[in-house]
This record gives sequence, C-alpha cells and structure tokens, in this order.
Amino acid sequence: MSERKYFGTDGVRGTVGEYPITADFALKLGWAVGKVLGNEHGGKVLIGKDTRISGYMFESALEAGLIAAGVDVLQLGPMPTPGIAYLTRTFRADAGIVISASHNPFNDNGIKFFSKDGFKLPDSVELEIEAMLDQPMQTVSSAELGKARRVEDARGRYIEFCKASIASSFDFSNLKVVLDCAHGATYHIAPEVFSELGAEVVTIGDKPNGLNINEGCGATNTSKLAETVLAEKANIGIAFDGDGDRVMMVDEKGEQVDGDQLLFIIARDAKKRGLLDGGGIVGTLMTNLGMEKALEKLEIPFVRAKVGDRYVMEQLSKNNWLYGGESSGHIICLNVTTTGDGVVAALQVLSVMARLGLSLHELKSGMTKFPQNMINVRLPSKNSKPLDNDVVKAEVKEVEQQLADKGRVLLRASGTEPLIRVMVEGEDAALVKQCSQHLAEVVKNNC
Repeated sequence: MSERKYFGTDGVRGTVGEYPITADFALKLGWAVGKVLGNEHGGKVLIGKDTRISGYMFESALEAGLIAAGVDVLQLGPMPTPGIAYLTRTFRADAGIVISASHNPFNDNGIKFFSKDGFKLPDSVELEIEAMLDQPMQTVSSAELGKARRVEDARGRYIEFCKASIASSFDFSNLKVVLDCAHGATYHIAPEVFSELGAEVVTIGDKPNGLNINEGCGATNTSKLAETVLAEKANIGIAFDGDGDRVMMVDEKGEQVDGDQLLFIIARDAKKRGLLDGGGIVGTLMTNLGMEKALEKLEIPFVRAKVGDRYVMEQLSKNNWLYGGESSGHIICLNVTTTGDGVVAALQVLSVMARLGLSLHELKSGMTKFPQNMINVRLPSKNSKPLDNDVVKAEVKEVEQQLADKGRVLLRASGTEPLIRVMVEGEDAALVKQCSQHLAEVVKNNC
C-alpha cells in the first residue's frame, strides 16, 4: 500500500498555521472528504471539535469545503471524540469529523475522521482522500450546494448514551468523585453524567478559554487531580484528555491508576462474569509487562499491537475480541461503543467498584506493575532518523543483553509529535532508570 502523505496514526495533525494545519488545506480537505465519503445524493457529515481556539477556524473551513462538494453539514460544537463517533452512527451520517489534537497543547490541532459505522477510517479510504486532494477543487452547482445546521441537543444525546452504557441499577450516591476535564471537550459532559448517576462531583479543569486545554491538567498530568482527591477526601479521581477519548484515574490514596491497570480491572471482571467468551485482551508495545503476567495467571489471552488505538482496533477485529487499550488511557470496550471513550471506560470501572464493594486501590492490587521509565527525546527536525543509526542500534542491543529476560527495551517514533519515545522496563527500578537515561542520551546525540 502507498505511503500516506498527510494522514498519521490519528488523522492529520500538527502546529496551527504550519502546513497542512492551515485554513486553506482544511477547506480542500473538507471538499475531498465530501467527494470520497458523500453519496449520490450529496450526503451528510457531522463536525465536532474540542475547546482549542483554532477550532473555530477549521470548523468554518471544513464546512465550506463540504458544502462546496454538495454535502450537508451538522455542527456539534465542542464534543468529545467518542461522542462524535456515536452521533455519526445515530444520525446515519456518511462520516464524522473531529477537530482536535487530543492531549497536545492548544497551539497544535488536528482533523480526524469516523466512518458511518463510528470506526476510524481504514488506510485505503485515507489514501482515496489524499488522491482527491491532488485534484483541482470544483464547486457543485448552486442548486446542489450542501446546507449547514447546528445540532442543539448533541450534548444531551451523548450524556444519555454514556449513562446507558452501564446497568440502570447502578447508583453512585455513595461515591465522591473528582473529575479533571483538562479544560477540554468533556467539560460540559462528564460532570452531568456522573452527577446524574448519583455521585457527589467535584470538578477541576472545567473552564476552557481556548488556550488552556491540557495545560498542567488532565490525563497527561494527574498531580492536581491527586491533590484534590486527597484534599476533598474523595473516593476516586478521574482525568480525561482534551478530546475525551483517554482516561486516567487516581485512587483514594492519591495514587495514579493508568490505562493498563484500568483495562486489567475491566478484563478481570469481564472474565468472572463470562463476558469474554473465550476471547482475550489487546494491549500495545507500551503495555506494562506486569499486565501481561497478571492476565496470564487468569488464563486470559493477550496480544500486543503497535502503539495507537487504530492498531488496537485492528487486532480486536482480527481476533473478534471486545476489550483493548493503551497505557495512556485509550480503552476500547466494543460491547458498548466503537472507539476509545474516557467517560464510558470510567463508568465500567466504577460499576466494578459498585458491584464488588471494593475501592479502586483494592481493585488495582491484582496487578503488579514492572518498573517502567519512558523519556521523550525531541527531534531537531522531522527528517531526523536516529532509530536507523548503527550506534543507537548497538547500544539498544547492549542494554537488552544487560536486562536479559527480566526486562525489555522499546524505542519508537511518536505518531503525533516529532519525538522518539525511549522506554525501558524491568524488575530492577534503578537499572531501568539508568538504562533509559543512557539510551535517551545516545538517541539525542545521534539525531
């Protein structure tokens, strides 16, 4: 298959104002998507966004391109990525568009897509869109132009969907929950969901101003959440990222509970209740070795996918399994929805707590994490290829020999940022830290 020119692991993403994250490219992209995904009657496409200020610009540009292609546009406004996937299905739309750079800072943005079934687009369709981008943009006749309207009840529809993802018998009135919405797309969704289910809710990171998304908060930085949980004497803290497809938690002791641990809690409960039906769990190359060992004890099959929720989904589809996820908090429960959903995953964990009468700290004790250290090395340019360097390869091999069978090494390029992620994992925490720092320095010196 041809290499994609614009699409990365999660749509088109980059710094606002730098090609292709520009208004003129978004205009052409909207047109190309309308041509490829629209139907013979013109079609219908949903557009939603997170809270970063550039979303207004890209929303307008995409809308104009789609309308020029003869496609109707339904505007959702600020909406979590999984909410857009859900509404794409329920509106029987031809596609859903998300304007978001997920966990990145406000000066980045991205554009990603869902098919009419609520799944990420396959590579073949992305290549069709890229081929259409090379064609001259031609506007349909005035009589065939698309129309645009705002979906006024989008928020309420998604809130009800989230609540319906767990049994109606669950009542969280005995729980005090702290929510960190990362000043992102869940700010007007998550507090309603958890309070309507009975929980006492304390909310932080719920005042977006277009510039503060993910800033010192959310799933990528749970320190403030931990402080608030302890100060409020809450039962649990829940952090979402900017677009709401990731979730991380903090237990009642203020300790972080990551995506691997949350997925393990969900998987173990599913196994006990016979919901796995002989199936297994999909993790990634970054999944902690401790999770793999814990699942092995429970006789639950486990496979690793490449990093990125689209690759987790590929493995789930290939094996016909239901549950998968990433350490970063993307957790996919295909028995409920079609994509990673932070609110839905959090509700699955809370329902396990309620069913078993256990705290999050008690629930996570069934899995012992191996010490793992990851260092991000920023590349001086997009053309830097340190992973192809012979010195880097030799040093990696030497560290692997040093760890023997009690650890592992993973160096990989980020799919969303100009970074090399250096990860070392093993039984000896001091050795893990020393090896990861050494390899990060080697990568930095050989960019």
